[in-house]
Amino acid sequence: MADAQLTKVAAPDGEKDLFEHRISLDLTPENAVFTPSAGSLISLTLTQPSGEVEFFERVVPVRAFPISSPEEFISIREPDTRLGGRGDELGMIRRLSDFPPETVKMIDTELSRRYFTPSISKIHSFSEKFGYCYWDVTTSAGRIEFIMTNPSSSIRTLEDGRVFMYDIDGNCFTIEDPTKLDKTSYKKVEIYL
Repeated sequence: MADAQLTKVAAPDGEKDLFEHRISLDLTPENAVFTPSAGSLISLTLTQPSGEVEFFERVVPVRAFPISSPEEFISIREPDTRLGGRGDELGMIRRLSDFPPETVKMIDTELSRRYFTPSISKIHSFSEKFGYCYWDVTTSAGRIEFIMTNPSSSIRTLEDGRVFMYDIDGNCFTIEDPTKLDKTSYKKVEIYL
């Protein structure tokens, strides 16, 4: 569950809740009905505040806080365009658990695909060439090789000790507890922690 302070900011006239002051529509079970569509995609039937009903053949859930609040503040967007433009936000789910179990399962499945984050258990090799870092690692999804630019901005250590690493394609890998890596693996990543 999200920290209640997550959306609070200071304002001249006191505290302001960003969730309550956002422009997008608050999606609830009363105004948003999600259904499966062809190809394991998600469709949305949305009732606007005006009473107008709109159907969206495909929508994409995106977590606003993927690490700290993965089941809250889920943006529902139209798909990105082929020219690289980001799809428009249709609304925001405050708490996924407010929806029926079949909706939760459908959205969770899509989010799991989108936020697939293999956990690194061993670092076989690491090298730097021409400004790129090349990693060969064993993860919960098997052995993977990936490329990273600028490790100082592509590797993040959280307060709880978990490490997140992002490759040049935006894929994310985690090290749940770097101190539990074997000695050789730890030495390869230690400088960036």
